Amino acid sequence: MFLKKIGIDLGTTTILVHVPRRGIVINEPSVVAISREDKKILAVGDEAKEMIGRTPDTIIARRPLKDGVIADYRTTEAMLFYFIQKAVGSFRVFRPEVMVAVPGGITSTERRAVIDATLAAGAKAAYIIKEPIAAAIGANIPIGTPSGNMIIDIGGGTAEMAVISLGGIVASDSVRIGGNKFDAAIQEFIRKKYGLAVGERTAENIKIQIGSALILDERLSMDVRGRDMVSGLPRTITVTSDDVTEAIREELEGIIVAVKSVLFNTPPELSADIIEKGMVLSGGSGMLRNLDTLLSQVTGVPAYVAPDAQLCVARGTGIALENLELYKRSVLQNR
Repeated sequence: MFLKKIGIDLGTTTILVHVPRRGIVINEPSVVAISREDKKILAVGDEAKEMIGRTPDTIIARRPLKDGVIADYRTTEAMLFYFIQKAVGSFRVFRPEVMVAVPGGITSTERRAVIDATLAAGAKAAYIIKEPIAAAIGANIPIGTPSGNMIIDIGGGTAEMAVISLGGIVASDSVRIGGNKFDAAIQEFIRKKYGLAVGERTAENIKIQIGSALILDERLSMDVRGRDMVSGLPRTITVTSDDVTEAIREELEGIIVAVKSVLFNTPPELSADIIEKGMVLSGGSGMLRNLDTLLSQVTGVPAYVAPDAQLCVARGTGIALENLELYKRSVLQNR
């Protein structure tokens, strides 16, 4: 009898589900719409994200995860149940084994909450894998070799950086800085410089379309609509890539400090490997324009973005679950 196995990248902004031999089957926002009156779940994922900033007073659209960890247990459980059902089908006969990727810096209490929510959502067994390990596996880095490999995974809520050798983490750091902080910084910058209030979805679009970690030779620009802070009326302005670079400078500095800290704490032999191989960037926010170039400039170590960077953690989680014996050193098991 075939038992389904599911790997889940439980991201702050996006949920990705990987099923062995089928690949990524779900890639949806980690947003839940809830009725304010009876707390009933009204929508999950894509449908719920469409409601952000557009709901009446009777409906709340929110993200149940904050900085990579569960902020609202009940809503997270409902969201996991929805995605597990969607991945294996409503008429499943067997409960699936589920592996969830979590930030490397979370506490044992936060880890326990993820396991409990996964089991309550219908999993037969729940396993936990740290995001840097999963990202490295998904980026096709040979983590089992006695050689140093450095991965920097930047998602919506956290930035994880780790040096991995022989299947384990040798040096690591985790900062609660990611795409959400970039978006908030862009919103605040536009409010201060242009006197315009924009929503988080607009800020995210600005980041994706014209955002850059370094000043561009050919400046990009886009028209942005929002609410004038003085008159309260709708207004359109033009925002440039230089604006975005300036807006997110402080957040990027936090990531740079963490990367330097990991390199500083890496044993010399492994440092030599990293200089030779370079640092690998993964995660949705790891794809920010010129972030790899910026990290290379400030550390002197080559950096490059992994293929399909946003999918690395989910893919690595699925691969690790499919080859549990091979990766058992990297996985925490709970039944």
